[in-house]
Amino acid sequence: MTDRIPEAAQVLRFWFEQTPARLWFAAEASFDSQVRERFGPLTQAAICGELSAWGAAASTGLALVILLDQFPRQIWRDSARAFSGDAQALEWSLRAVEAGWVAAEPVQARRQFWLMPLMHAEQLSVQEQALPLFERFTDSRTAAFARRHRDVIARFGRFPHRNAALGREATTAERTFLEMPGSRF
Repeated sequence: MTDRIPEAAQVLRFWFEQTPARLWFAAEASFDSQVRERFGPLTQAAICGELSAWGAAASTGLALVILLDQFPRQIWRDSARAFSGDAQALEWSLRAVEAGWVAAEPVQARRQFWLMPLMHAEQLSVQEQALPLFERFTDSRTAAFARRHRDVIARFGRFPHRNAALGREATTAERTFLEMPGSRF
């Protein structure tokens, strides 16, 4: 697996150096296509567990989290596969917190992406655990966004904007919520 380590550096370089921050959370077809073309097979390998050795070090672990958490959202946008790496990403993110890698990371944007799987979790206990971490390790804007995510999970027990992709029936309250400006994130 060490022969794939340079690919981890490519993931991090692409995400943090070559990609403008404005694209990190944008639904832009050309960017989605670029991620799919450059990292589709590598993302699939991560989801299949073929890159788990990357989780042994901070230098490659963050690339693994991005492959499992961020890239599926671009590669398979608006489909159930967009969330196919979430459980693994959450596991690696929690390990990074426990290992002290998040606290040791000097770059705020990198700390943010170490923690992003916690924000994406549909478990209230994880959301509650995440808030102090976002407040400590990220900026006020990101921490506020984490609070919004927690509030949605506290209210609905899931993210209503995922319902269609996951084939879930929306409740009346969820449909009303989704009609509100700013409800989709």
